[in-house]
Amino acid sequence: MNMQEARYCFGKELDSLYESEELNNISSLVLEHITGWQITGQAKNKEFVLTPKQEEHLNSIILRLKTNEPVQYVLGEAWFAGMKFKVNKNVLIPRPETEELVEWVVKESQKSTVKSQKILDMGTGSGCIAISIKKKLPNAQVVAFDMCSEALYTAAENALNLDAEVEFRLLDFLDEEKWNELGQYDIIVSNPPYVRQSEAATMHKRVTGFEPQQALFVPDNDALLFYRKLSAFAKAHLKPGGSLFVETNENLGKEVVSLFQSAGLKNIELKKDMQGKDRMVKGNLM
Repeated sequence: MNMQEARYCFGKELDSLYESEELNNISSLVLEHITGWQITGQAKNKEFVLTPKQEEHLNSIILRLKTNEPVQYVLGEAWFAGMKFKVNKNVLIPRPETEELVEWVVKESQKSTVKSQKILDMGTGSGCIAISIKKKLPNAQVVAFDMCSEALYTAAENALNLDAEVEFRLLDFLDEEKWNELGQYDIIVSNPPYVRQSEAATMHKRVTGFEPQQALFVPDNDALLFYRKLSAFAKAHLKPGGSLFVETNENLGKEVVSLFQSAGLKNIELKKDMQGKDRMVKGNLM
């Protein structure tokens, strides 16, 4: 089987599960993973014959994708902010809208006169936010917390692989008694759980069947749980003039703004993502 035949076989086996454009992107990722060639290399080497081991690997990937397992978990990697991150069932798959949150944090941070800002990423997962910020702001002191030790192990591996100096700590953020152990920060950023349980029925099983539930869902009767905790934490642990940045449920952006206002944060901004959805909120401590 050569490269061209491999791509055809891949499409034939999976065309009922994916839209054509997405399927083309996934096939390119899979073939890059197997051969090491990016899409231009694949085009130039379409007559290259896969080795028996490569063909066996391709077939095993197709079988896993047929179960609706996300391609990022199948390959064990995902791209974020131009970097390749290790991912697995213990961490959420990084998403493009979270890249927009990182870009906002970096842009606002660069306006500061503080040379070495202290930045906290709460609920770090794969470490994609913390590591990307550190790579873009090398003078920043970046700290990242998560309640899942397996996620922290993955994040630490990513930091090592990407040469990013980030301090990782195990912490259950909802346990307010632990807050006394923490310091003061110029910026706090978080992509917390924000999907309401009732919304699960409308989501693809690639998400609900594979990604970590505790990192996704909140109870319908307390959908703003983490934002309430984050705003209270920010009041006590942001330095004067510091900022809290969060990613939000597209349907709850205005509610998060109201909550931040009630908590006493100032200069609150609700920002849309590239899809035009209410996705990010920022508030300052004056």
